[in-house]
Amino acid sequence: QSDNKTRLRVSCLGLGTWVTFGSQISDEMAENLMTIAYENGVNLFDTAEVYASGRSDISRFLRSSFVITTKIYWGGQAETERGLSRKHIIEGLRGSLSRLQLDYVDIVFANRNDVNSPMEEIVRAMTFVINQGMAMYWGTSRWSAMEIMEAYSVARQFNLIPPVCEQAEYHYFQRDKVEVQLPELYHKIGVGAMTWSPLACGLITGKYSDGVPECSRAAMKGYQWLKERVNSEEGRRQLAKIKELHLLADRLGCTAAQLAIAWCLRSEGVSSVLLGVSNTDQLLENLGALRVKKYTITEMDALLGNKPHSKKESRA
Repeated sequence: QSDNKTRLRVSCLGLGTWVTFGSQISDEMAENLMTIAYENGVNLFDTAEVYASGRSDISRFLRSSFVITTKIYWGGQAETERGLSRKHIIEGLRGSLSRLQLDYVDIVFANRNDVNSPMEEIVRAMTFVINQGMAMYWGTSRWSAMEIMEAYSVARQFNLIPPVCEQAEYHYFQRDKVEVQLPELYHKIGVGAMTWSPLACGLITGKYSDGVPECSRAAMKGYQWLKERVNSEEGRRQLAKIKELHLLADRLGCTAAQLAIAWCLRSEGVSSVLLGVSNTDQLLENLGALRVKKYTITEMDALLGNKPHSKKESRA
């Protein structure tokens, strides 16, 4: 699907490499996953300057046949090696390209906004890397609707290149931004949405229903926040809902993960949903989301009980 301003066509499922690539899985597995994804019609691969990826050899596929994205913000230890200064955007992207062994990425994302960098500097630097041929487009990740609007206005004011896409977290328990704020932006300025964490870091698969398993992400060093989230009172409530969603998935003849991903894809303005997988079985299961039978959105909304309302609706 593509958004209405940009003709870059991405597959509705993409492969993210956040946690798994380079830290949880072998290079060989990473290679397998990319090949299987690619052969199943996935053309979008999402990386970032801090991810351990960049070693996987996708160069045997025709470069023009897939979309590679990277994110800039967290680079090295030095003050000048992170954030969105002109210096770091340009150097960070050069670093990413050399690790990925690519001449250019298709989209470079600003991975969260940098309050210390003036918006004009960010938009000028992004325009520069595009004009230099290091990227085709730029986008934002975890920016507020107001920040995206500001970037767009600055771009229009100085005849620079505006962002084309926001990467946002989106799943059953995180809905407001993607369902209410981004569609408004999509209609106004044509910014599409690419979403991540459709399974809420694995919560939705039910693997945390009986506590935190040893080998899961929540048990990994540095993921204490995830463990706390699972064990919190809200986490318990969510796990109860997840049990009901499993029953609905059983009735539809699909898995809970497939239902969750299909549910994310139904949302207007969502161009692509990024998958995070650590083995081929998970990947093939997730790709099966495209075959989920029709279910009623109203039934899901009633079950979740957290449908966000846009300002327009609440005035009515």
